[in-house]
Amino acid sequence: MKSLKRCTTVALWAGTLSLATGSAALHAEDWKYGVRGGVASVPRYSGSDERTVAPIFGGEIISPYGLFLNTDQGLGWGHEWGDLSFSTWVGPSEERRDKNHLGQGSKRLKGMGQIKSRAQFGAHLGYDLGPFELGATVTHAVKKNDNKDTGSAYSQLQLSIGTNLYEGRLGSLDASLNSLFGNADYMQTWYGVSGTQAANSRFSAYRAKGGLVSNGLDLEWTLPLNEQTKLSTLLSLQYLGKEAGDSPIVDRRMQTVLGTQLEYSF
Repeated sequence: MKSLKRCTTVALWAGTLSLATGSAALHAEDWKYGVRGGVASVPRYSGSDERTVAPIFGGEIISPYGLFLNTDQGLGWGHEWGDLSFSTWVGPSEERRDKNHLGQGSKRLKGMGQIKSRAQFGAHLGYDLGPFELGATVTHAVKKNDNKDTGSAYSQLQLSIGTNLYEGRLGSLDASLNSLFGNADYMQTWYGVSGTQAANSRFSAYRAKGGLVSNGLDLEWTLPLNEQTKLSTLLSLQYLGKEAGDSPIVDRRMQTVLGTQLEYSF
């Protein structure tokens, strides 16, 4: 079950739109290419009660040898062995701005500093149980700079279980449940407020501990228009855990993403 990719901050699909972070290109018999475009309504950052409409643009190339290049993950390799699948990749991490910028960030975060994108390594392991698909995805973003507030290395783990609810004349409807976990550096980078940040912003200091980031539900409806074109719509619900939800930058623990995109493959 392939889902849309997650977006920056809560998701611009990812991130992204897809909250099944580990969907990746696998073995192909021939070179394959794809492009997509659409729009998504997303929170301005994880925990925000402000929303914005952001454009979706993307593409991918899949080689016959399992190598792939796409705008969601970057450069990687994937393969399937029966019901077991594995992929690994390197690409850019998410980012967050402390001002309104092209559908990202928010001026409410002024003084928090920019979390800049940096190199990120990822790996996904999936297992097909017939009606259900289990997935585990781990990512590690490398250190950006010596700024402990926004430049530290961090890691996250996502566990998911997905299934197909409907497949027929009206297309297909897929659902997945997922849980996201982050280490202490991840939580502090995205939800913590250091003393320096507190002095420069409207927020009080907050030290975030590692652990559960969020639990979520994704629903994706896909309608094939012809052999090469399909229309996909995603509704993603993410409820932030206590450690993230107690952060002073979080105004709403329930985060929703709604997006639609047109995909063309050849």
